[in-house]
Amino acid sequence: MSNLYTPGSGSGGSSSNSSSFVSRRDIRASHVTGALPIVSSPGPGKTYSTGSFDFEAMLVSLHELFEHDRQVASQPDSTRCGICYLHFSVSELHYRDEEGFYVCSGCERAVGKQTIPMLRQQQK
Repeated sequence: MSNLYTPGSGSGGSSSNSSSFVSRRDIRASHVTGALPIVSSPGPGKTYSTGSFDFEAMLVSLHELFEHDRQVASQPDSTRCGICYLHFSVSELHYRDEEGFYVCSGCERAVGKQTIPMLRQQQK
């Protein structure tokens, strides 16, 4: 198969203008495919705004969350939630005997009574 495209060759017949070869890359580049636009950096003092979503606030929040997780993980009585994998004090977690893992209150509320099979059980 060739990387060159001949207009009209899709129907199985030969093109009436066989001397006008166009590369497939040129066709893809000029064809509107729904691809994302090229992103350029904002000018000085400008930031991108995507409506009500604050990307910078999300990054700060995640940084604080993981910093707190590292602090809790360094404590001798901490272990991970079997669902979200964040560290908690063992006293803050509930052990689900039927599945064999600890779960935090947030994940327990989200999961409810639904059973979740785990590949690896946590020791109680």
